[in-house]
Amino acid sequence: MERPDYRILAAAPWKKLGELAATEDNGTLGRDLLELVKLRASQINGCANCIDLHARRLRAAGTSEERLQLLVAWREAGCFTDRERAALAWTEAVTLVADSRVEDAVYAAASAQFDDEELAHLTFAICVINTHNRLAVAFRRMPGS
Repeated sequence: MERPDYRILAAAPWKKLGELAATEDNGTLGRDLLELVKLRASQINGCANCIDLHARRLRAAGTSEERLQLLVAWREAGCFTDRERAALAWTEAVTLVADSRVEDAVYAAASAQFDDEELAHLTFAICVINTHNRLAVAFRRMPGS
């Protein structure tokens, strides 16, 4: 069943969500790290539109196919830095907050790689992509639409 375009029907909050995303994208964490986090959250949430978008952005930025393919198994892959691993663990815990409760060990690992302000901004970026994922999945937004 075709679903309406939430971006048009709720244009004002959609615009605000875009502004928040842009604020985080233009912060100090770096685009590559943020795109990696966004791709991982989108994989967890099963958002085809966002998986496609963030994988394309990472490819355009020069990320290797190896890293893209191994992102789903990042714990076992040797191609991610300690900072990326901490961000990915934090992403998974925040995305799956109802199950994970964001354990102290995950917080400790993230805090070892990010200062308090960076971790707050990383968390906002994760919340934004989760909101995008939930909208796109709920309204069946297709890749490229």
